[in-house]
Amino acid sequence: MTDIVCISPVDGRELVRRKAASEAEIAAAVAAARKAQAEWARVPVAERARVLSRAVDAMLAMREEIGPELSRQMGRPVRYAGGELNGFEERARYMIAIAGSALAPVVPEAKAGFRRYVAREPVGLVLTVAPWNYPYLTAVNSVVPALMAGNAVLLKHAAQTLLVGDRFQAAMDQAGLPRGLFRALALSHEATLALIRSGAVDQVCFTGSVAAGRTIEQAAAGTFAGVGLELGGKDPAYVRPDANLAHAVENLVDGSYFNSGQCCCGIERIYVHADVYERFLDGFVALTRTYVLDDPLDPATTLGPMAQPRLAATVRDHIAEARAKGARALIDTTAFGRDVPGSSYLAPQVLVDVDHSMKVMMEETFGPVVGIMKVKDDAEAVRLMNDSPYGLTASIWTRDMDAAERLGARVETGTVYMNRCDYLDPGLAWTGVKDTGRGATLSRVGYESLTRPKSYHLREV
Repeated sequence: MTDIVCISPVDGRELVRRKAASEAEIAAAVAAARKAQAEWARVPVAERARVLSRAVDAMLAMREEIGPELSRQMGRPVRYAGGELNGFEERARYMIAIAGSALAPVVPEAKAGFRRYVAREPVGLVLTVAPWNYPYLTAVNSVVPALMAGNAVLLKHAAQTLLVGDRFQAAMDQAGLPRGLFRALALSHEATLALIRSGAVDQVCFTGSVAAGRTIEQAAAGTFAGVGLELGGKDPAYVRPDANLAHAVENLVDGSYFNSGQCCCGIERIYVHADVYERFLDGFVALTRTYVLDDPLDPATTLGPMAQPRLAATVRDHIAEARAKGARALIDTTAFGRDVPGSSYLAPQVLVDVDHSMKVMMEETFGPVVGIMKVKDDAEAVRLMNDSPYGLTASIWTRDMDAAERLGARVETGTVYMNRCDYLDPGLAWTGVKDTGRGATLSRVGYESLTRPKSYHLREV
């Protein structure tokens, strides 16, 4: 039987090992989920809200243990651990709060002698396949609303963050969810695909790479299960000449390097108007040099290791390829003592004299490096922002909201930000275009893929 193993990026040691669930265990989990879901679907939404609110409380009560545990699993500095649980709570409580109205029947115009409405019914069994980079935030996007909508949920968490699945299970159990309604399973990739191919699940919610997303979609073909995919990104920012530069620098540096650049909507490329390019660049480089690359369990550390050495190797490859094509690196990485070739520890980097022939400007790098280009006007910025196979978020930095809205309408993306980045508003749909995937989570829209419409046409005689 396959073992699922988490190797800590902090020191390269094995942190946790689990036996992958067997075919019999998976079948038993599916059967238990189906049984529990049939009963849960009859529970009023208000009662579901009370139970799920208790689950959120239970998760938050584990805050002190979760912080260092998360650092050991995927490398994020412990000083930022609270941020993920704060976001977890914000999204969970919002989706719980709007469930009553989002799941309410859709009633058309009145018609004498008839009662007509469209009910929102649960799809049945939802499989959430969650990644390691924001293991609580990405999972909560579908887990909580799926349960609120009356579904059962199976959670397959990434090997790098196996213990997060345990935390979800503990919180749901403490909240008193019906037995079997929620189950975190240690699944191999092969078993996950076999489960999807079997037709045993009704909706798959996946966050991960484009290649894995294609594999998931192929596995679901012919089963008629719904598939929601949040895949790659190469999120751009455009700094207009009227931007508040201090604000733009502070937030774009953070948006580029937080979580060692391993953010779905992290900033990977920046276009700056020629009028403010030099001033922006000076401020950006100066702030980048203040990062502390070290052990993520040290409270002084602001940049931890990447989750795996192979991921750091990809970033190093993108930087080397760009420099070979003429890009200049503005950060002396020798000033960051832990940056050793072959390791997970990687210093932040700023590249200029870049263009779209380079991987670092076109492929998802997913690490602490950003390319910065000078542009002459809005039109050039929009053209370059759209010159990408991805489209998750794009940010525009300006004092002119009308201009941001006007430019945003021309940018091919799922979310347009003005004067902020790397954030999810649970009141808005989280979605993407092009190779970033399809479907949406969060907001009222997020409930649509977790339910199916059922029409009632009742006639008086």
